[in-house]
Amino acid sequence: MALHQSGEDYLEAILVLKERKGSVRSIDVAQYLGFSKPSISRAVAILRSGGYITMEQDGRLELTQAGELVAREIYERHQLLTDWLIRLGVSPETAAEDACKIEHHISPETFRCLKEHAEKSR
Repeated sequence: MALHQSGEDYLEAILVLKERKGSVRSIDVAQYLGFSKPSISRAVAILRSGGYITMEQDGRLELTQAGELVAREIYERHQLLTDWLIRLGVSPETAAEDACKIEHHISPETFRCLKEHAEKSR
């Protein structure tokens, strides 16, 4: 199942929230992303059927191996792009917003080259 940008955003949010809080529920994702609970419930159902997340009996969301792989990839892109834009002089708020837009559309080749350049210039 191919993920859309929104699915990638949900997985990234689950990863970030899990690292911050230790456990994640749908309501946490709704609050973090600013979406309604019904929107999150629909997304959770799609991500579960795609094999990206599981829901425990107590309502906790867990990333599967496939879900964590996607989430970590998107989060790495987000962090690197945000940092890169800030270094260019973009405000942190705008850099984070723009990185979120770019992270879903940048090719693997371009991201790899940006990452290599960023690592060399540190």
